[in-house]
Amino acid sequence: MLNHPTIEKLRALKLTGMLNAFEEQAQMPDVATLSFEERLALLADRESTERENRRLKTRLRQAKLRVNASVEDIDLRTPRGIDKSMITSLMSCKYISQHLNCLICGPTGIGKTWIACALAQKACREGYRARYIRLPRFLQELNISKADGRYPKLLAELARTDLLILDDWGIMPLTAEHRRDLLEILDDRFNRRSTIVTSQLPVKSWHDYIDDHTMADAILDRLVHSAYRINLDGDSMRKIMSKLTTTDIIE
Repeated sequence: MLNHPTIEKLRALKLTGMLNAFEEQAQMPDVATLSFEERLALLADRESTERENRRLKTRLRQAKLRVNASVEDIDLRTPRGIDKSMITSLMSCKYISQHLNCLICGPTGIGKTWIACALAQKACREGYRARYIRLPRFLQELNISKADGRYPKLLAELARTDLLILDDWGIMPLTAEHRRDLLEILDDRFNRRSTIVTSQLPVKSWHDYIDDHTMADAILDRLVHSAYRINLDGDSMRKIMSKLTTTDIIE
């Protein structure tokens, strides 16, 4: 049987998974022992797997995660206040389907961003769309987008994102315009999507940080009351993981 026309048709239809599996089957010495249904099932499985891998690759690229992290590699041994049962619950991604948030607070270097990106990577693996944003820089980008007409598009993109990471909350002072932008973003997401916030400030200090009683009430009402809370403490993970110490330095 001539396979070339079949190969060309699979290539034209962009069924690359089936094409690769078909060519591999042609090299199998015992392929004749498989029934038609078995061979077809193998082709379909390969196509499905490769399509899902491509979709996952696209979701991860669009997420723009700051670090390449996975929930399986979260360090649960180093004492820093991690609740293992809470992490296990978050790993299931059920909180995303329930449109709940997650607030990760702790000192610099403790691993807040790493854990947030690990949860986002798991969300991508489960079929959700995620997006990482470093909040101080993004608020500046929003100001620019209002001048060049991209502002409505940016807000619409964030509103459609299943899981949004707002990293470094509380690093820079908020202007009145920043407060309005945050309220717009969080209002679009309230009870519709999930948000992860990382901050060096404890949640109890966020109201004072926002520095506007009415806006703080509105923003935090949409963010805090339906959220898991991870409060980290301890030495910087960068310090712990570093191979260099003061005793290693050659003078």
